[in-house]
Amino acid sequence: SSTAILHQVRRDQVTDTCRANSVSTRKRRVLTPNDLKHLVVDEDHEMIYCYVPKVACTNWKRVMMVLTGRGKYSDPMEIPANEAHVSSNLKTLNQYSIPEINHRLKNYMKFLFVREPFERLVSAYRNKFTQKYNTSFHKRYGTKIVRRQRKNATQEALRKGDDVKFEEFVAYLIDPHTQREEPFNEHWQTVYSLCHPCHIHYDLIGKYETLEEDSNYILQLAGVGSYLKFPTYAKSTRTTDEMTTEFFQNISSEHQTQLYEVYKLDFLMFNYSVPSYLKLE
Repeated sequence: SSTAILHQVRRDQVTDTCRANSVSTRKRRVLTPNDLKHLVVDEDHEMIYCYVPKVACTNWKRVMMVLTGRGKYSDPMEIPANEAHVSSNLKTLNQYSIPEINHRLKNYMKFLFVREPFERLVSAYRNKFTQKYNTSFHKRYGTKIVRRQRKNATQEALRKGDDVKFEEFVAYLIDPHTQREEPFNEHWQTVYSLCHPCHIHYDLIGKYETLEEDSNYILQLAGVGSYLKFPTYAKSTRTTDEMTTEFFQNISSEHQTQLYEVYKLDFLMFNYSVPSYLKLE
């Protein structure tokens, strides 16, 4: 079918990008169990889903809970969002032994969902740094970003970290110190680093831009399409291309160029063109 061909094209794009960038992508040949904590396993339907935050992962986790719950849940949307993120509700691949991991990687249907990298980044920023309720993020990252990126920061800003500007967030991401200090938080980590598409051969690559069609195609292939549909609802607060353009207006071309370098493999691998609003050096 045309859908199958589309997914083949997406797979080829990943393979070609991995090959073309093999120097940077092959540094670590062996995946450790810690690398597999984003891969959710559904034993009953022999599927593995690599979740990427800010790419419909709450709804996909809800769907996986319906699939693995053995009748405990029937409607994904009845599962509260915070419950979908409780790690004990889903089994991840790092909880298996090495032979079990290898068997599943070889035989199960593996899929992930991707999104335009900068739209995903703005979405993460809006969610984690502009919402008052995200105090844990403000404390853990906000205070650090303010301390490092803001001259003459007030004592309150240093204590609370709840007013991080997008420009400061970008400066923090491209700061070499940040990369050395600890891995990026999963909400802004690259898909390449979360799901390891150069080491794990994904059968299906869904896109946020065609979320419904891609999701229902996967459910159909899993043999559950007759009774389970991917939940759809229009979120008015969703980050759009126009919004992303606006956020990038105050970012210097030098910083835009450095940020593009950080996410370049995601752009190339999943066939997203360089955004027209960027002023790259």
